[in-house]
Amino acid sequence: MSSTTNHNRADQAMEAEIEELPPLRSRPIAASLILMFGTVALVFGIALSVSFGAVHMSLSTVWSAVFAFNPDITHHQIIQEIRLPRVLASALVGAAFAVAGALMQGITRNPMADSGILGLNAGAALVLALCFALVPGLSYNMILLLCFIGASIGAVIVFGISAVSRGGFTPVRLVLAGSAVSSLLYALSEGIALHFKIGQDLAFWFAGGVANVKWEQLKTITPWVIVAILAAIVISRSITLLSLGEEIAINLGQRTQLIRVIAVVIIVILAGSSVSVVGAVSFVGLIVPHITRYLVGVDYRWIIPCSAILGGLLVVLADLGARMINPPYEFPIGALIAMLGVPFFLYLARNERRGL
Repeated sequence: MSSTTNHNRADQAMEAEIEELPPLRSRPIAASLILMFGTVALVFGIALSVSFGAVHMSLSTVWSAVFAFNPDITHHQIIQEIRLPRVLASALVGAAFAVAGALMQGITRNPMADSGILGLNAGAALVLALCFALVPGLSYNMILLLCFIGASIGAVIVFGISAVSRGGFTPVRLVLAGSAVSSLLYALSEGIALHFKIGQDLAFWFAGGVANVKWEQLKTITPWVIVAILAAIVISRSITLLSLGEEIAINLGQRTQLIRVIAVVIIVILAGSSVSVVGAVSFVGLIVPHITRYLVGVDYRWIIPCSAILGGLLVVLADLGARMINPPYEFPIGALIAMLGVPFFLYLARNERRGL
């Protein structure tokens, strides 16, 4: 009984802290609408993306290929073996990148945090280059595990440099450390690619894309991503308290260091699995959480699930746009999202400098 009472008091205290920030207060009705209509938009976007390609197919054909598959029909084979895996992968990695970005921004209180900016993508790229160069015959599951390790190394280096600096974590210091470390790791990856003549193998991965995703890859990462997103939702209340300040979280009984460690593990799983499939795609985890936070407020119990839906929708639409720009050729997804992300990043950096 006392445990329940303390938990209720903590919830009331958290709500009181949120209500003290009028422009950023929680908006559960808006969040519910986003979850409802965002899910509908995501399903429609998936169906539209599956129907579009070098050979256009009607939505009725997509429906029959999914729910009444006939291997003797060529269109059904194209949908099942080529288009459906890539579109579902787009939705999955979009959700993963967005949730990873939301968690990073919450635990660091850094509005510019993103897996691409803070070294996770670059760490995975370096390990992937080493895999292609030294042991090219590795299975996909082993590559996935090594991408996790590479992403972890990148994150540890960036956070370590920021932590040992005078004054500890600050938004600007994290971004500077992340940019420097990412540049170094990408340079090492390029050097390995040139020396071992594997530039062609890495080129598509660096550009970012889901054209070659197969069911085997999707089945491998799906459990990891789903479990990680669910874990993020479980700790979302604690992330909200951390995002409001270290002292607030400690005063309300939160074990801040443990929460940070759990969040970092979740981030590495989400980012590592995503970059192993889609490549070096950045800015999804930067753009989506900011838009979500603007719409639903600062409560991460709403931010995380809404970010997952909107992140999946963004990457699905980006994949569709990448195929529509210059058909039958494809524009890299990473480049297309970067065209949105770079101006957004500059806008945030300008506002952050004003706040210093």
